[in-house]
Amino acid sequence: MNAIPAVPDVQRDDERLCITEWRFAPGASTGWHRHAYDYVVVPITTGTLLIRDAAGEKHAELVAGQSYSRPAGVEHEVINASGHEFAFVEIELKA
Repeated sequence: MNAIPAVPDVQRDDERLCITEWRFAPGASTGWHRHAYDYVVVPITTGTLLIRDAAGEKHAELVAGQSYSRPAGVEHEVINASGHEFAFVEIELKA
């Protein structure tokens, strides 16, 4: 089954940062990917994401404005498990 792709909007990409707003329709996915840099996620909306990685699947309940960070290197896929559009800003720290 082909998932609906999440829609990225790169707002800034320079030698220090890459800032991307991601918008997910219900069921939309980032596809499998690996981050080359540590990153911070700032949810714009509240909702549920399904996270798939080598360890399996888990649901993450995200709340608008409550950010979190992750280290580089983990391969994963992010899917909107909410019944509405979900959005977040991702800030990759290059330097």
